[in-house]
Amino acid sequence: MRRSPLVATVAAALLVALSPAARASSADPGPGPAAVAADRAAAVLAEVRTPGTAWVVEPTTGRTTLTVDDTVGASALPALRATAARAGAVLRHEPGRLTTLIAAGQAIYAGGGGRCSLGANVRQGTTAYFVTAGHCTAVGTSWYADSAQGTLLGSRAGSSFPGNDYGVVRYTNTAIPHPSAIYTYPGTITATGAGNAYVGQRVCRSGSTTGVRCGSVTALNATVNYAEGSVSGLIRTNICAEPGDSGGPLYDPATGRILGVLSGGSGNCTSGGTTYYQPIGEILAAYGLTLP
Repeated sequence: MRRSPLVATVAAALLVALSPAARASSADPGPGPAAVAADRAAAVLAEVRTPGTAWVVEPTTGRTTLTVDDTVGASALPALRATAARAGAVLRHEPGRLTTLIAAGQAIYAGGGGRCSLGANVRQGTTAYFVTAGHCTAVGTSWYADSAQGTLLGSRAGSSFPGNDYGVVRYTNTAIPHPSAIYTYPGTITATGAGNAYVGQRVCRSGSTTGVRCGSVTALNATVNYAEGSVSGLIRTNICAEPGDSGGPLYDPATGRILGVLSGGSGNCTSGGTTYYQPIGEILAAYGLTLP
């Protein structure tokens, strides 16, 4: 087994007198057509629970996209097509299967079986924890550094999935080092803190199955419908991933800031894929944690 360090106006005055009605209209113009359309689409698409679907407002066009993966059968497509039309959304096929990415293997191992990747070492005062995906921590209470479960890392301290996709494990083995670092297969870079993703940002992710892969953020606030349930508020990227990469960090390679942890995706690292990440800031706020 490869050992990794556990691991930002100018106001113009009107020069003409306005009527009271005009002043009210000027002071509070209300949401524009695009915002109204997006809100309407979100309300409609929030009803979609079909596994293998995801939806997001595309930042380049302002249009909402509803995607379906290979597991969505022909019988489900008419209803989804009608829902997309009602929402004013574009229906698009996304190759592969949209899943959470847990597998049996190495990296961090659940006592109940299964493998994921460590997302970030964090703290609450002097107490050390690590974060990973919630669909990972849902598998088991105890987490180990090896598949034989000979080296205990710690015990689950919190887990949220579906709805969210994050979990926290408290280190109980004081002999295990847990620096503020990101493992880069090989080597490490310093994890300098938490950051907020933005569309177009160049990012990388690190995972125990496929190592480091890089790409860009393509959307924010995505909703994904897994077989286990829906998760919302996710970061979408064009980076590939495979089973076992779940929970690994999404980070800015230029600054070392961690942006999120891998939730799931579709495709693979041979043909390419799409991945979704739980924002790190939400995890830290939920449990009162800091990074580093």
